[in-house]
Amino acid sequence: MMTTIHPIDQRLPDDGVRTFDHGRRGRFNAWFFTAFDRYVNHIAARHKRHAFGDLTPGTIVEIGAGVGANFGYVPEGSRLIAIEPNVAMHDGLLRRARQRDVAIELVADDAHVLPLADDSVDDVLCSLVLCTVSDPDAVLAEARRVLRPGGRFRFVEHVAAPAWSPRGWLQLVLRRPWSWVYEGCDTCRDTASTVERAGFTRVELERRRFRHSCFVPVNTAIAGVATN
Repeated sequence: MMTTIHPIDQRLPDDGVRTFDHGRRGRFNAWFFTAFDRYVNHIAARHKRHAFGDLTPGTIVEIGAGVGANFGYVPEGSRLIAIEPNVAMHDGLLRRARQRDVAIELVADDAHVLPLADDSVDDVLCSLVLCTVSDPDAVLAEARRVLRPGGRFRFVEHVAAPAWSPRGWLQLVLRRPWSWVYEGCDTCRDTASTVERAGFTRVELERRRFRHSCFVPVNTAIAGVATN
């Protein structure tokens, strides 16, 4: 198993790389997503099977790879390019890659500008990430650019509940503190509309709550596949 890293410590502060390190907050998030990995995968199992279950070997990009929660869906023989700007996640991501014998290329940058050629990727994965990026439209435009014709953008995301519902009210109340703790996560983002207007030729999208989840503010979710 080979792991290729594009290391952040070899890049200059002004070269356009968009990594971040929030100190204790970043380390908390890295710990959280490691400690709750099995639980989060359990409550999102139906969503992930729907979005990622029929992946075939090829060139795959995962946006916001975190600590490798989705490595189990990556077919053997694939080239996996892991995009992860959060420095605190890198140790866990590389450790999980070694444990799962997944060969990855770690790009320590965000997904607003992907270092990949047009039409060069078979699948782009995105799981609980579009809630955190500053410009989801730009990220989806990049996903479409690098995907080959017929390539697929596969997503599992929590989304805004109806504004009039108790969960919608709770999301609005917790929006700012939740975003601070979880490094930009927006509880009120309408990600379904963002995907639907991104220009894909076909979007298959299911709306369903995460089953038996204790994370009530982010239980409302979508999962699907958008074809380029």
